[in-house]
Amino acid sequence: MTVIDPGNRAWVPEAEVEDAADDEMDDMPLSMRLSIADALTLGNATCGFMAVYFTTTGVLIPHLTGDGGTARHGAATAVMLMLLASVFDLFDGLVARKLRSSAMGAELDNLSDLVSFGLAPAYFVLVWGMVANDAHQGVSVLAAVVVLLAVVLRLARFSCLTLPNGVFQGMPSPFGALTVVSIVLLELPFVPTLLAIVGVAWLMVSRVEYPKPRGVLAVAMLGWIVLSMGLLTAWAFDAPGGELLLETGCALQLVLGAVIPLFATARRVNAFRDNRREARAAAKA
Repeated sequence: MTVIDPGNRAWVPEAEVEDAADDEMDDMPLSMRLSIADALTLGNATCGFMAVYFTTTGVLIPHLTGDGGTARHGAATAVMLMLLASVFDLFDGLVARKLRSSAMGAELDNLSDLVSFGLAPAYFVLVWGMVANDAHQGVSVLAAVVVLLAVVLRLARFSCLTLPNGVFQGMPSPFGALTVVSIVLLELPFVPTLLAIVGVAWLMVSRVEYPKPRGVLAVAMLGWIVLSMGLLTAWAFDAPGGELLLETGCALQLVLGAVIPLFATARRVNAFRDNRREARAAAKA
């Protein structure tokens, strides 16, 4: 079989066309091919999309149809998928540092984070505003938009700024997303819930420093994610004490969001004192 070469209108064998396409793939720079880290990043995006799916089918639709018995399972599944997305987000960076990463890695990471830690938690807040007894849907929509825009601004700023090694400026979007859903799962009155959600959104775009999850901190974060999944499972299946355990875990998530920046602040203060001490010693010498 032959095809027309559009350059000279000549008939050329199809095999030659396929060989040319193969040659183009072989000539593609290695940096433009998907790496193992990119595959993990795409797993992150997939989890975020599935979290939106289960929030819809497991929480919103049962509420609209009057089948509220499955809402707890749907909410737990959606949050566990966000937790799993944060695991992918944690490991894609580690793998990228150890192995080859593609030129698309940073862009893929930002786009995936926008789905999993921007859209998914914002949609979770939106659905909460539709199903909670004391919620105001219009105000909840605004809160969801605030969460989404905070993640968008944070990711855009992260791409533009060069920060000191080992710290983030503003609450990381995975941590912010999990804190937002923890606030919703606590089932506090509407106004405190709304204020806490807006507060987390502010932390994400603030200049408050958070340490990057590396070394011991990365292991601790992974352990916390696994523990959170266990608490969600116990809550979803109505295990004895499951609701109390989940509330304790959600409250601890909020406390961590407020306390963790203190470590980075303490480190900056200590570094400042050390620099002043060295400067004084150099001046005396």
